[in-house]
Amino acid sequence: MTDSPWGPARLALTAFFAVDGFLFAAWVVRIPDIRSQVSASHSALGLALLCLSIGAVLTMPLVGRLCLRYGSRPVTVGSLALLSLAVLLPAHAHSVTALGGVLLLFGAGYGGANVAMNSAAVDLVAQLRRPVMPSFHAGYSFGGLAGTGVSGLLAGPLSTAWALALSAALGAAVTVGAGVVLLRGPAAAPVVSGSASRTGRAGRAAEQDDAAGADADAGSARARTRLLVALLGLTALCTAYGEGAIADWTTLHLTDDVHASSVVAATGYGAYAFAMAGGRVGGTWLSIRLGQTRLMMVGGLTAAVGMLVAALAPAVPVAIGGFVLVGLGLANLFPLAIARAGAAGGPQGVAFASSLGYGGMLIGPVVIGFLADAAGLPLALTTVALAATVAALLPLSVRRR
Repeated sequence: MTDSPWGPARLALTAFFAVDGFLFAAWVVRIPDIRSQVSASHSALGLALLCLSIGAVLTMPLVGRLCLRYGSRPVTVGSLALLSLAVLLPAHAHSVTALGGVLLLFGAGYGGANVAMNSAAVDLVAQLRRPVMPSFHAGYSFGGLAGTGVSGLLAGPLSTAWALALSAALGAAVTVGAGVVLLRGPAAAPVVSGSASRTGRAGRAAEQDDAAGADADAGSARARTRLLVALLGLTALCTAYGEGAIADWTTLHLTDDVHASSVVAATGYGAYAFAMAGGRVGGTWLSIRLGQTRLMMVGGLTAAVGMLVAALAPAVPVAIGGFVLVGLGLANLFPLAIARAGAAGGPQGVAFASSLGYGGMLIGPVVIGFLADAAGLPLALTTVALAATVAALLPLSVRRR
């Protein structure tokens, strides 16, 4: 017997995604204050922020193995508990070195939570037999929007330490409440990697036929699964390249190149973020109506067209409309790529694809920065359109495998 479409397990897991987005946004809003607190130059802050990424990337493969051994749900609860604790610490760092150290821990919690939550979501998607993965990522998007709004409102009346302490308390409360629901409920059967299931069939055939031939078939199946997960990871990378670039460069492009006011520029990024959240809310319905491959292809091409409009349009309303198209187009690419990687490769498939995706989010802003110095920001942003086009076409090759 499966859970109802919005049963306790799905609601609890959505709460985990939402609080993950909230905690990360609460930290991001306070970066300028913490930079002043540790008296960091731009380059020193960049190195400290790199520690967050290093902590995440190093942790992701380990968490994939922990999910296989102990189950995705307990690891999800543990990772969110670590993240809730770690979000407290940057406010108490008083040197760049100390900040880098606490951000390693913060990155470990954030990266671990993302792998564990997505692995648990893959199992639940298989149990429900509905493509509901975008709804979990919609929870993350709305949590991030709430975190940005609430933390922005608290920036004046509360110190950084108090604001992050309240965020940590919220994270701990959700971790306990949703964790009890998630752990008490009947666990979804873990998704076994495609290579493992085919290996099992090959093993049974070997008992009846030829063991050497079955081993060759199993090895071929494992190779196909690794290639499939790699292609899906590249899709996640191309998508996250765009998300990272837009997060860091949208407001600057609107103010410097399209001559929008700072308020309008912030509104432009907000329109993009709301469009992405809204696109994820409708992702399950669209997945059923169009099919996942077609939705990913249409989404990638929509994002590519929107990015060309946003990058090259001379008028503010047109540019903001382009960013809305980008948000709608990118909305479901990453969730569906991770879901399919998990269906093919289990928790380790999720970990590998997530690591590639996170790498895309890291390199996007850097590549855009170098290209902007060489050729101007509008032309640099067109590389997001190129990446989105690649993300649209990769699922076609995945379907043929």
